[in-house]
Amino acid sequence: MIDHISLHVSDYAKSRSFYLAALAPLGYSMIMEFPAPAPDGRSGTVGGLGAGGKPDVWITDLGQDGAHAIHLALAASDRAKVDAFYAAAIAAGAKSNGEPGLRPQYHPNYYGAFVIDLNGHNLEAVCHTPG
Repeated sequence: MIDHISLHVSDYAKSRSFYLAALAPLGYSMIMEFPAPAPDGRSGTVGGLGAGGKPDVWITDLGQDGAHAIHLALAASDRAKVDAFYAAAIAAGAKSNGEPGLRPQYHPNYYGAFVIDLNGHNLEAVCHTPG
């Protein structure tokens, strides 16, 4: 189980808008947001998105510049939410990295969709239940 993940972004404002739009179909919203100093004296912003009141996806413009892309898979309760995530992410500026559909190579009910976000991160929404 993943407790949380932090994504270093190159443009906080654009990334904030992207994640709010792309993750809304999964019930995510901005839970907390605050300015934060970096150890080198710069200042930046940290934002925590989540569902159910707990932030588990954090974005920050402190530290790395987004050059170290990661893969983040988020659980969706049904396939319609996977479809909605994909549509919202594409509308918010993501590039497709795999349209919604079954991925039986993982298991018979694995239904996922993949996008590349504004910073090169591979985001996935996945539902593991049948139809």
